[in-house]
Amino acid sequence: MASSAPLQQNPQLQRRLQQDSIELAGKTIYLNPFLYWRRFDANTDRWLREPGQLNEDQISTNRVRFYPEVVWDSLSDEERAIKDGSVEMFLKSLELISTFNPELTAGQLLELERKMAVTKKKAFEHWVGKSLRRRSQEEKAEKRRFSRQRWVREWREWLADPTTGRALLPLTGLILTAGFLGWHLGSQQFCRELILQPGVQRSR
Repeated sequence: MASSAPLQQNPQLQRRLQQDSIELAGKTIYLNPFLYWRRFDANTDRWLREPGQLNEDQISTNRVRFYPEVVWDSLSDEERAIKDGSVEMFLKSLELISTFNPELTAGQLLELERKMAVTKKKAFEHWVGKSLRRRSQEEKAEKRRFSRQRWVREWREWLADPTTGRALLPLTGLILTAGFLGWHLGSQQFCRELILQPGVQRSR
């Protein structure tokens, strides 16, 4: 009774636990795949977290299974990508649950799947949306970094080219000559302003 008191006092936590688990044959089965993370290795964790780990045919054939109400042709590219990622999360989650709970029967897995379709759909879509946005930002940052590196590399190669050196030599000479002439003329003008004209004495 003492352990259930905090749950009764926190209805939000209780509701989340109810959404993330199901009682089957006297055993609590977690629907949230991330609740199994202590039993993951690094490869499984990456496989679960990164969208695009399952092939497109496997996802497209299971669209109606998890989204029977959706008209897929009417979705935008972004909406379709999020829902496809959600389908992938459903498939991955069911595979993990069946792996960690091999005693579940086909009927129990079907019951579990139905509850997941009701309680986890929005959560999976939210997770996939965040993952896709993060991936897009990382890809843009990588493209910018690659563009900068290519620009620097091209400039270095251009400057290291002997033909470039021969072409730049006269230009460098002109720049130095122009700079020297500008400095010389400027210094003369400065010195001229410092020379005071002698005063003219008036006769009385």
